[in-house]
Amino acid sequence: MAEVLIFHHAQGLTPGMRAFADELRAAGHKVHLPDLFEGRIFESIEEGLAYVGEVGFDEMRERGVRLAETLPQDLVYAGFSFGVLPAQKLAQTRPGARGALLFYSCIPISGQWSFGPWPQRVPVQIHGMDNDPIFVGEGDIDAARELVEKAEDAALFLYPGDQHYFADSSLPSYDAEATKLLTQRVLSFLDRV
Repeated sequence: MAEVLIFHHAQGLTPGMRAFADELRAAGHKVHLPDLFEGRIFESIEEGLAYVGEVGFDEMRERGVRLAETLPQDLVYAGFSFGVLPAQKLAQTRPGARGALLFYSCIPISGQWSFGPWPQRVPVQIHGMDNDPIFVGEGDIDAARELVEKAEDAALFLYPGDQHYFADSSLPSYDAEATKLLTQRVLSFLDRV
């Protein structure tokens, strides 16, 4: 059994995010799913990112970091798109991380925006669609490839399609087939960390 801290995407803690967490729980894992938006759910990515911008990206990331301080250190950190910000920071900087699951996004591990090199012995999976205009078009896939190249235990999984939030069953972008495979890979990862 793994203990997982999941950070939601920019549309908020949607029913689809809750359903994903429940699926991990049903497989026997302990899951924490905080609401970084304090109950707000947005109709679009743009609206959600506008809210994050109002509060501040750094403040939102640090909300997640502060929340993690109340939990054990031996966590798997998971983030969906915007949620990758706190998840990846914690996986890279908080001692005791058991692993990281990065969905639809990846932050470079070198350069100006980096949290530093990827820590040894912290496995990571990155999931995205091969034609996602955000994941591929904005360069996250390049950061993911760099991480996979340099990390000791890392995998990048690309799914056919052009949707960003494809694993959120409550959104029009949901892809059931891709999500089924993603979930299988995530559960295998959690069983081994």
